[in-house]
Amino acid sequence: MNVSLWILAGGLLGGLGFSFLDNNGGRRMIVAIVIGAAGGFFGGNVLAPVFEIIGADVAAFRPFALMFACVSAVVALSVSDLVYERYGF
Repeated sequence: MNVSLWILAGGLLGGLGFSFLDNNGGRRMIVAIVIGAAGGFFGGNVLAPVFEIIGADVAAFRPFALMFACVSAVVALSVSDLVYERYGF
C-alpha cells in the first residue's frame, strides 16, 4: 500500500510540475511523471527508512515516508530539469 502511494504521489508531482511550473518543458509529460514516480519510490523505499525509527507495525501508513517520497520526487524532477537545460537530454 505504501509503495503505491509513494509512486502515485511522485507521479502526481511530476504531472503538476510539468503542467503548471513548466518543469521538464522540453520533454513529454509522461517523462516527467516517470521521473517523479521513480523519485517518489526511491525516497519512500530508500531514504525514509534511513531517517525514520520504524515502529511496531511496518506495513502501516507512515506520513513521514510519504513526505520523503514527495521531497525526493521534487528533487529528482529539479535535477532532471537542470540536466535537460544544461545538456539537452
